[in-house]
Amino acid sequence: MFAYILRRILLMIPTLFGIMVLNFVVIQFAPGGPIEQIIAEIQGTAVGATARIGGSGTGDTGGGGSSASSSLGSDSTYRGAQGLDPEFIKELEVQFGFDKPAHERFFMMMKNYLMFDFGTSYFRDETVVNLVIEKLPVSISIGLWTTLLVYLISIPLGIAKAVRDGTKFDIWTSSLVIVGNAIPSFLFAVALIVLFAGGSYFNWFPLRGLTSDNWEQLSLFGKITDYLWHIALPVTALVIGGFAALTQLTKNSFLDQISQQYVLTARAKGLSERRVLYGHVFRNAMLIVIAGFPSAFIGILFTGSLLIEVIFSLDGLGLLGFEAAINRDYPVIFATVYVFALLGLIMNLVGDLTYTLVDPRIDFEAREA
Repeated sequence: MFAYILRRILLMIPTLFGIMVLNFVVIQFAPGGPIEQIIAEIQGTAVGATARIGGSGTGDTGGGGSSASSSLGSDSTYRGAQGLDPEFIKELEVQFGFDKPAHERFFMMMKNYLMFDFGTSYFRDETVVNLVIEKLPVSISIGLWTTLLVYLISIPLGIAKAVRDGTKFDIWTSSLVIVGNAIPSFLFAVALIVLFAGGSYFNWFPLRGLTSDNWEQLSLFGKITDYLWHIALPVTALVIGGFAALTQLTKNSFLDQISQQYVLTARAKGLSERRVLYGHVFRNAMLIVIAGFPSAFIGILFTGSLLIEVIFSLDGLGLLGFEAAINRDYPVIFATVYVFALLGLIMNLVGDLTYTLVDPRIDFEAREA
């Protein structure tokens, strides 16, 4: 097993490198850039998600020149710079590091990233690491609750559908699964806002943030209640949009195991249907479901919650990434891509190792041999 883990870790290196190369190349051809963003702010024509006037965007860029932030950027012609001093534009290019060739910026970035030096945000006057640490609790909170509820709903529902395959219960619940699979989470979020957050009907739930303004003054019970009150709608939207695939996976996994010879043998020995289902089928059928938990959590944490955080104004990683993309805040964009890709690769390995914990008979080294 150690040799398998080592091979997988070594394979992460070229995979992560390829992901970063692809994203860096795409950015080079994307229109606009941080310098154009600053010029637009100076001229009063900026349309960024959180546009700020030059002081915060340019004041610390010199410091960023020695970190990862100086190695980022896209090659562009600054069409919005007419009327500005060319020397000022040149100074901005030097401060951001855009006076260097693209390949030099990329390798400087990767060198810094290997030491987890992600530089400083262009528009927030904070290091990227501090920004991620600051926003991470919100995204983890939403991701954990969503993943937990998705599993608590999908596994019992999938088992019930498998046991009652072809019955009216299976048919009616399949319609719910189809709706949940067909409609994305952000549309459910909009519908929930319209219905329950003062959109058109009821005003039962708050629309912004994870806690109320007076949260610090609340009792322990009041803080818990206030927190659950705020996360109710965003978590509900994510759960509705995410339970369908896992429900079908659980059902199909159980149906596949129920038809196996060992189940027929257990029934022939006179074991009760409940004993057969939970004593024999459950462990084998749940193998793929349980092993997928790490990847499911990462998927919900870093992708599924992006639009939800934007819609509900939750100050997490999703909203941070959205604002960084709109504002062309390259240190934040590339650092989050790097961290998310690295975590995704690690979680894939953890998922494989989870298979061996659930069923020790699985041997990846023997399979590869």
